[in-house]
Amino acid sequence: MPQRNKMRTALPGGSGGSTALPSFTRLRTALTVFFALDGFLFAGWVVRIPAIKHRTGATASTLGLALLGVSAGAVITMMLTGALCRRYGSHAVTVVCGVLLSLSIALPARTGSALTLGLVLLVFGAAYGGMNVAMNSAAVDLVGAMRRPVMPSFHAAFSFGGMAGAGLGGLVASRLSPGSHLLALTGVGLLVTAVTGPALLRGGTPPAAQERGVDAGERQPRGMSPHTRRVVALFGVIALCTAYGEGALAEWGALHLSQDLRADPGLAAAGYSLFALTMAIGRLSGTALLERFGQTRTLVAGGATAAVGMLFGALAPTVWLTLLGFAVAGLGLANIFPVAVGRAGALAGPDGVAAASTLGYGGMLLGPPVIGFLADWRSLPAALTTVTLLAATAAVLGFAARNAGTPERFE
Repeated sequence: MPQRNKMRTALPGGSGGSTALPSFTRLRTALTVFFALDGFLFAGWVVRIPAIKHRTGATASTLGLALLGVSAGAVITMMLTGALCRRYGSHAVTVVCGVLLSLSIALPARTGSALTLGLVLLVFGAAYGGMNVAMNSAAVDLVGAMRRPVMPSFHAAFSFGGMAGAGLGGLVASRLSPGSHLLALTGVGLLVTAVTGPALLRGGTPPAAQERGVDAGERQPRGMSPHTRRVVALFGVIALCTAYGEGALAEWGALHLSQDLRADPGLAAAGYSLFALTMAIGRLSGTALLERFGQTRTLVAGGATAAVGMLFGALAPTVWLTLLGFAVAGLGLANIFPVAVGRAGALAGPDGVAAASTLGYGGMLLGPPVIGFLADWRSLPAALTTVTLLAATAAVLGFAARNAGTPERFE
């Protein structure tokens, strides 16, 4: 069977080691750009949710139902994407999903009701979910080849992209309609994909991934063992607990600031931008933290920090204290998701990434509608305190997972 995405270089230190490092560098750069693009586009959508809510006349609960379209589309495609990555290679799937995500982001602003919004968000969610599984699968392969825990650096790019997308959204919120803004993001996404996609497609599957038997085109589908499935599920639940908070802040943070604390639209949009900035800073230091303190301490400390920060973010009586809480929560959540997904991928390749990502991104995407229902039942600040509860749960589970399928080279 023809081999896809095969590198023609060896691992550093082996035969051909002099050419492996540049190949890894180019591949890492291309993947980093796609992670940043993903965060940029997603943030561009979430900061326009208040305006789209007003346009459609949706209540908090009907908006929550519409947002289930993102959840449903993403969860359906995430498990399918693992098989697509095995068949066609994670690099090709990443590029295709980048095109689909860029095209679909323009759709929500063209709707006039909560029902049609939910339907178009199915498409957006499908592209978003597929891209995240494919990117993370490619990143896990590269991390294994480099033999360094650099997974947080890719997610830092996502956070920086989110910060830029949210910041730009805040700047243009009073000048451009949601339709014009999101259509411009379509153009940006297609341009970035066209420029960066060829570099990713020319990159090969790192030799370490081939040694684990996850090389696209060579690996035959096989199920995970019951033990591996349980361990992957544990890491997936850890990812879910923290991604829930990221999704809640992304899609309800701006509304909390504008509706409950009367912040102006630009300052409300800056809330998610600040959260994304501190998360990016935390992830930039993630590799050093993991190498110095190990995965367990990083997970536990991160969950505890996020729980405290989000308690302030949800209940503080002023805009500035709320922004401080968002910032602390971003630092705490920064490295938990990439560590959890990376460990699942190290155990089971694309299938492990797909399973953990389905749970993890399911938390990110299901969290907002849950927050919507709780906001109608109680209040939005009370609903946001659930982020604190799940962050604390992630800290406990992180400690419980200290001996579960730990990749030795990262400990």
